[in-house]
Amino acid sequence: MIGADSFVALCSGVIALLFYLDIIELWHIYLLLMLRSVGGAFHTPAMKSSVPLLAPEKELMRIAGINQAIQSICNIGGPALGAILLLAFDMSLVMLLDVLGAIIACTALLFVYIPNPKQENTSAKNVLYDMRDGFNVIMRNKGVSWVMVTEVLVSFFVMPMVALMPLMTLKNFSGTAYQVSLIETLFGAGMLAGGALLGVWNPKIRKTLLIAISYFLLGAALAFCGILPADGFVLFAALTVAQGIVVPFFSGPFTSLLQTQFKPAYLGRVFSLFDSVSLLPSIIGLFITGFIADSLGIANIFICCGIAIVFTSILMMCIPAVRDLEKQSK
Repeated sequence: MIGADSFVALCSGVIALLFYLDIIELWHIYLLLMLRSVGGAFHTPAMKSSVPLLAPEKELMRIAGINQAIQSICNIGGPALGAILLLAFDMSLVMLLDVLGAIIACTALLFVYIPNPKQENTSAKNVLYDMRDGFNVIMRNKGVSWVMVTEVLVSFFVMPMVALMPLMTLKNFSGTAYQVSLIETLFGAGMLAGGALLGVWNPKIRKTLLIAISYFLLGAALAFCGILPADGFVLFAALTVAQGIVVPFFSGPFTSLLQTQFKPAYLGRVFSLFDSVSLLPSIIGLFITGFIADSLGIANIFICCGIAIVFTSILMMCIPAVRDLEKQSK
């Protein structure tokens, strides 16, 4: 994590230097943002896989909810804080704040002992070997494999909805730019509330059941958004909050489910592989939606995707391996 954070900070520092020297080009920004994403691809799985090494299993879902709430705070407050800082300071100084944050984070991590799980196979490895190893570990657990498939399917249907939310506000409800920003803020506030609720409540019901119920509620809310009349913006806003609240109740249990179903030595590979694989369907969903949005209609896409998510939730709990998943030992 320290290495990944340091690499991301280095990229931010280069951006700050280029702005300070006034030689920044658009391709510089694209390239360095891509490199920052590479660093994030190493940091996120490492962070998720380290949590079960530091916290008791019964608290993993609570921690996932707290992490979701923190992320929501960043998503809501980050853009506003960034705008304020850009008005008060030069861009180079603003980028250096990211470097400062990384220094603080890395310094704090130096004082945290994270156990290093013993590898079952200590032979020389490479990235492809690790990916194959992670894939084999996942496939041996049929229940988790099916839960991952449903998560990917839901991402396929949800990502287009996230992209179309502003257009839904503008076209179907004749909204303004203010209302578009309001909807985005309400969704983030819902996620914050949901993450906080999950962290405080720490429900003891089966994670797979909680995930399926959350999928069902999310799909129903999206489908209902599609049938609202043109004067139903207030209800649309309320449903947006509900959608935000529901998100931590499937993302949190899903993360803690993986953390409890695999040995710590494999968690980094499992999270890395899943994060990589789940991105592709989301991109495909966005690509397809871009072609059919005009012909099918934005409201109809909401209805179709919402119904698809509802059926996915039902299908998930009809799979015996998923129903019996948490009866198995890790």
